[in-house]
Amino acid sequence: MACGGGAMKSPSMELWPIGNCQVSALIDDRARIVWGCVPRVDGDPTFSSLLDGRDPDNASAVGLWAIDLEDCAQVEQHYVKNTPILVSRMTDSHGGVIEVTDFCPRFERMGRTYRPVAFVRTVRPVAGSPRIRVRLRPTRSWGDPNVERTSGSNHIRYLLEGLQLRLSTSAPVGLLQEERSFRVEQPLHFFLGPDESFAGNLATAVEEMLGYTRQHWQNWARGLATPFMWQDVVIRSAITLKLCQYEETGAIVAALTTSIPEHAGSQRNWDYRYCWIRDAYYTVQALNRVGALDVLEGYLGYLRNIVDDAKGGYIQPLYGVLGEAELHEWEAPRLAGYRGMGPVRVGNLAYEQVQHDAYGQIVLSNVQAFFDERLLRMAGVEDFEALERVGERAWELYDKPDAGLWELRTRQSVHTYSAAMCWAACDRLANAAERLGLGERQAYWAERAATMRATIETRAWRPDTNRMSATFSGDDLDASLIQLLDLRFLSPDDPRFRGTLAAVEQGLRRGSHMLRYDTEDDFGLPETAFNVCTFWLIEALHFTGRDADARQLFEEMLSRRTAAGLLSEDIDPQTGELWGNYPQTYSLVGMINCAVLLSKPWSAIR
Repeated sequence: MACGGGAMKSPSMELWPIGNCQVSALIDDRARIVWGCVPRVDGDPTFSSLLDGRDPDNASAVGLWAIDLEDCAQVEQHYVKNTPILVSRMTDSHGGVIEVTDFCPRFERMGRTYRPVAFVRTVRPVAGSPRIRVRLRPTRSWGDPNVERTSGSNHIRYLLEGLQLRLSTSAPVGLLQEERSFRVEQPLHFFLGPDESFAGNLATAVEEMLGYTRQHWQNWARGLATPFMWQDVVIRSAITLKLCQYEETGAIVAALTTSIPEHAGSQRNWDYRYCWIRDAYYTVQALNRVGALDVLEGYLGYLRNIVDDAKGGYIQPLYGVLGEAELHEWEAPRLAGYRGMGPVRVGNLAYEQVQHDAYGQIVLSNVQAFFDERLLRMAGVEDFEALERVGERAWELYDKPDAGLWELRTRQSVHTYSAAMCWAACDRLANAAERLGLGERQAYWAERAATMRATIETRAWRPDTNRMSATFSGDDLDASLIQLLDLRFLSPDDPRFRGTLAAVEQGLRRGSHMLRYDTEDDFGLPETAFNVCTFWLIEALHFTGRDADARQLFEEMLSRRTAAGLLSEDIDPQTGELWGNYPQTYSLVGMINCAVLLSKPWSAIR
């Protein structure tokens, strides 16, 4: 990428995530950290530039950590193989070259995983006489640049909101503080982390951390059961999904950002840094397919606490990463928003919504633990009894109105997707009971599942239009109807599914992309396609015999990825521009599932 002067440009989705399952950051195409929250993914953004509304090149830009190469002419970026360690090679107009390496430490140490609240950068001179200027401008309290600082001979301390971070560095501290440019003649090391001094040599410690972190991630990726084709797609998606897990509790957040709008000026700006039961279910389902059982095991621990705390079996659509039930929503006045398109929202009122599909996703996420002998902790009778409380709620509510999976804020209906998920809860409880040898409970849940199925088939089927309706009360289309296949509610050769698929494709497909729905909601008509819905379509095309169409559409979606190999939530069907929070777990799940489904077998190499 060229990086010379000229007119300022708006921020884009060309962002590279780094992280360690405690904290994460997004780095732009000029090697600037523009987003990162502390002390965890849902915390206050120390790096808030992504939502500041100003170009990072602007002299007044704050909330970023830039290593600016003088007379920069080109930047080339790549991840170290099978890791979230980013290398940015920057070349100036005189032939000077530096390499900036970014990572968050993560490795095993003294029997525990070391994953500090820390961001590490190294700058290495490669050629010529490159000169850099370092702009480390953290913010506090959602965009406030007034951060008190103190310094010593080899560090700068930043006093943030309830937290102190220390920059330990081998670079000249005075030049950093005054943001003066200087020549890079030897490797420079930067460690921004806990307010603790290094006992030993900083350079040695950072280089060791880099080596251990690289080894950790490459060993983790080595354990993935990747398909023969599209291995790079699957590995990058899996690593990034792993970064979306807050490992301390096992929670999985929907994305690493908040308030990137679904399309320009839409006001559809939401905070995705929380654990949606639905999104997390799809995440562990995809990672299970490639053998990343550590994510499932962590998430099941999180779920067991959610179920234990659920009063009367009631499950919210989402929770905080520590299991917090209340996620009050407010707007951050200091931040203008992505490209100035506010508001910037913190928290998410969807926690107050009624979304009945969560009961199915709780059970579906747990059911593997009754069968999978590889797990360190398999589920037993006590776990089953706890899940039965969830099943009872599914039975009670499956034919009652809710906000649906698209989280409509001003109206409710009985949604077919939610009802089918509740059916799946009872159906899979019957399977788990059979596995445990609980014959009476197996019959109990199987009978309920049969009753629910009959109700859904009767109330959602529309013989006049030869399709299932998205709601019991109308003749509505939405892309979630395709998921009746994945839930095993309908089979690929069922005429009802084929009729539904044809209607959904005709009504919601826009070229190579799928809308969620094409009716007005709380914010008017949606303008962008929802990426995971396109992947659902790809799966359905494959299972209904249109494999060539599925492959072509999959390759089209892969061409829409960022340079980092990732996708956000939404895409403009006309321009191909990405919108919505990033990186989005749904979209990464879609890439993994479709790659596994469409790949040639490993035997093809023989």
